[in-house]
Amino acid sequence: MENSQKVVVFDSGNEEYAISIETVLSIEKNDTITPIPHLPSFMLGIINVRGELVPVLDFEEILYHRSSEDFEQAKILVLKTNQLSLAIRVKDAKEIIDIEPENLKQVGLVAYSNTTYFTAIAHLEDRLITMVDPAILVNSLDGMKEIQEYMNEVKKEQISI
Repeated sequence: MENSQKVVVFDSGNEEYAISIETVLSIEKNDTITPIPHLPSFMLGIINVRGELVPVLDFEEILYHRSSEDFEQAKILVLKTNQLSLAIRVKDAKEIIDIEPENLKQVGLVAYSNTTYFTAIAHLEDRLITMVDPAILVNSLDGMKEIQEYMNEVKKEQISI
């Protein structure tokens, strides 16, 4: 267990995904998201998390090109990357588990330019869980650079007030 990786497991589509707990700041209810016009379709808007404005991405839209708004148990995972804090809305956040290094398999999917944020597959007994790196996800989406710049400007304005 010494080298195991602790992850948050969540659902999107009919699949299970996981993000390292080190990057997860919190798991929130699917509360009020303030929409902002003219954003990419995967960008739902912003939420206020303990005084910080955080952009919310629809993980279902990113992966499957359909909205996750109809899911009763939808959750918002607030994540921290070196670039910015962001949130992803997922079908459901299920559990926190430890994954042993020998259960992580590298897959050819990471070579595919549209899924570089899939870093490995965790093969556990009767489950396959796709590992996601939020920093790579942020850098791989069209329009995120502009959103990141905007959020940095908002942060600067909040500091100067």
